[in-house]
Amino acid sequence: MTTHFDRRAARRRTLGLLFAGAVAGALPAGAQAQAKSVIRIGYQKYGTLTLLKGRGTLEKRLAEKNVTVQWTEFPAGPVLLEGLNVGSIDFGTVGEAPPVFAQAAGANLVYVAHEPPSPASEAILVHKDSKLRSVADLKGRKVALNKGSNVHYLLLKALEKAGVAYKDVQAVFLPPADARAAFERGAVDAWVIWDPFLAAAEKQLGARVLADGKGLVANHQFYLASRPYAEKNPDLVRIVIEELAKVDEWGLKNQKEVAAILSAQTGLDTGVVELAAARYAYGVQPVSPGVIQEQQKLADAFAGLKLIPKPIAVKDAVLPYKL
Repeated sequence: MTTHFDRRAARRRTLGLLFAGAVAGALPAGAQAQAKSVIRIGYQKYGTLTLLKGRGTLEKRLAEKNVTVQWTEFPAGPVLLEGLNVGSIDFGTVGEAPPVFAQAAGANLVYVAHEPPSPASEAILVHKDSKLRSVADLKGRKVALNKGSNVHYLLLKALEKAGVAYKDVQAVFLPPADARAAFERGAVDAWVIWDPFLAAAEKQLGARVLADGKGLVANHQFYLASRPYAEKNPDLVRIVIEELAKVDEWGLKNQKEVAAILSAQTGLDTGVVELAAARYAYGVQPVSPGVIQEQQKLADAFAGLKLIPKPIAVKDAVLPYKL
C-alpha cells in the first residue's frame, strides 16, 4: 500500500528531476560540469534551512563530492537577498516580499522551490493592554515592520480588508531586534512580525495578535539562488532541495526533536520554538505557475503603491522547467 511518506518521497524525486533537468537541459555540457568547492547558504532564525543546518545531513552528503557548506545567518530576508546579489552567498530562503523588492532593484536571482503556505506564522501584534481591537484601529498609528519583508505584504492586505489606506498608517521601518525594542518601550503602537520573533513576543511579552495572515496572505517561504550559481551548479542546488525535502519529511514526524534543534540553533527558549514550529508548513515544492501568479499579484500591489521602483514580471526570475 502506498503511504503518505511514499508519496512524499516520490514528490521529492520528481522535484529534483524537474529542477536538475530544466537547468541542465538549458546549459552546455561544460557548464554542467562546473562546481564550486563550497556552497554558501544564507538562513534566518526560522524554517527548514535552520533545521537542515542543525541536523548536519547536507554536509555529510556533499562531503562525498568534496564540497563544503558555509552558513551565514541574516536578520531578515531583504538583507539576505542583498548578500545573494553581491555574491556573498549562493542560496537562501526568504518570505514572499523580499524577492519582489530584490528583482525590482535588479538582483540576478532565481526562484528554486518553496514551502507550502504558512499564514499563521506572521501577524500584526499590539501590546497586551492596548485599546486597539481591530486592524481599522491602526489608522493614524505607528506600526513597526521590516521594509520589504513578507510582513510588508501582510500589512498591505490587512489594511485593504479593513478599508484603511496604507498612507493612513505611520510605517516605521525597523529590523526585528530594533522593532521589538521599540514595541517594548511603547514607541510604536503595533508590530508586524514573523516567527520565531512572533512567538517570542507572544510568550515573553504577552503581545496580542490583532490579525495574522489567515485569509489574507499565503506566506510562502521561497528558496532562491543567484542565477549564475544555479546555472553553473544545478546538481548542487538539486542536492540541497532533496535534503530540504528529507528534513521536511522528518520534521513532520518529529516535532519535539524539531523544537530541540531549532532551540539550539536560535538560542530561543524551547517553549517559544515549539509555538513557532507548530505553525510551520512542511513539504518543499517546485515553483509552479500558480505560485508565480500569486507573487505577481504581490509585485503589482507594491508597484501600484510605488514601494518598488518599477513594475516587474516575476516569471523572469524563474528558470524554465516543465511540469
